[in-house]
Amino acid sequence: MIDNERMVVLVRQAKLGDSHSFAELYTAIYQDLYKTALYTLGNADDAENVVSDTVMDAYAGISRLYDERKFRAWIFRILSNKCNRKIREYVKRREREAEKTIDDMAETLASKENGIEQAENKTLVQKAFSVLTDEEKEIVTLTIYGEYDSGEVAALMNMNRNTVRSKYSRALAKMRECLGETTLAQNN
Repeated sequence: MIDNERMVVLVRQAKLGDSHSFAELYTAIYQDLYKTALYTLGNADDAENVVSDTVMDAYAGISRLYDERKFRAWIFRILSNKCNRKIREYVKRREREAEKTIDDMAETLASKENGIEQAENKTLVQKAFSVLTDEEKEIVTLTIYGEYDSGEVAALMNMNRNTVRSKYSRALAKMRECLGETTLAQNN
C-alpha cells in the first residue's frame, strides 16, 4: 500500500501520460479491486474481467480526474458501476432462463393432457406470472429458478433480506390468487 502523498504524486504523473506511474497505482490497488469484485459477483473470471475493464477505463479517463486525492474512490466507483452492469446481465440471463423454464413447465404439464387443456394450462401459468410486477418477477425467478436464497437475492437486487422475503411471499400469494380465480371462472 502506498501512502496518500505518493498516490497524489503518481496520479498527477499518470494524468500527464506517465504509464509507469499508472502501473504503480494499479499494482497498489489491484488486490482491493479484485477482492471487491469477487465478493460482489461471486465469480473469479467475471471479477477479473470487471477489474480489467475498470483499469482500462480508469487509464483512459484519468486525465478527467479533478482531485488527485480521490483516485481510490473514483476507481472504486468505476468498479462498482461495472459490477452492477454485470449483475444486471446475470439477472437478465436468469430471467430469460426462467421464462424458458416456465414455458417448458407449462408444456410438460400440458403434454399429459389433451390439446385444449394443454393451451389452457400454459396460459394459466403465464397469466399467473404476468400479474406480478417486474420486481416480483425478478425475485420469484431468482428464488425458484436461480435457486438463490433471500440473502443472495437481496444482495443482487440491493435490498434488505426481509424485504425480499416479504415481496416473494406476496408474489406467490398473487399467483395463487390468480390461479384460483381462473380455475373458479373455468368451473362456472
